Amino acid sequence: MPDGARQRQIVIRRADRPGDLGWMVMAHGELHEKQFDWSTDFETLVARIVADYATEPSPATDAAWIAEVDGERAGCVMLVADDDPGTAKLRVLLVPPSARGLGMGTRLVEEALAFARAADFRRVKLWTTDNLVSARKIYQHFGFVLTEEEPYRGFGHDLVGQTWSLDLQATPAG
Repeated sequence: MPDGARQRQIVIRRADRPGDLGWMVMAHGELHEKQFDWSTDFETLVARIVADYATEPSPATDAAWIAEVDGERAGCVMLVADDDPGTAKLRVLLVPPSARGLGMGTRLVEEALAFARAADFRRVKLWTTDNLVSARKIYQHFGFVLTEEEPYRGFGHDLVGQTWSLDLQATPAG
């Protein structure tokens, strides 16, 4: 079989191995600088999110996943409890362009939403910027609705910050 025709092995697993959390931070920093010329302020934000998760994760309400392609990290997502009871936050979804088109972003979010439902969250929300079009398509696929939008100066650019929300009680699983 020609090398290009072989089936790629895709695995979604918990982010529980040494290097997983550091990879999340590094991959976000490198990719967003390359794609959008974002400053290290973005990598700092991701590092804070990941550090908060790593410091005191609650196995009942917080989880993170890594997507691998042929044994190499190629995507991630995290779900953590929000300060608002019954609400979870979807965080740090990333699939680099070289791994897009394999369904990993959808599978990562699907895994996070299944966890949210099992943890009895009523709602999942997320914050993003309007230029992250690939991620937005995934959120819309699952029924997330844009609930807030405002100009945002960050990461060295003028952006539009967006808050998206999903009512888990109103949407079927999967």
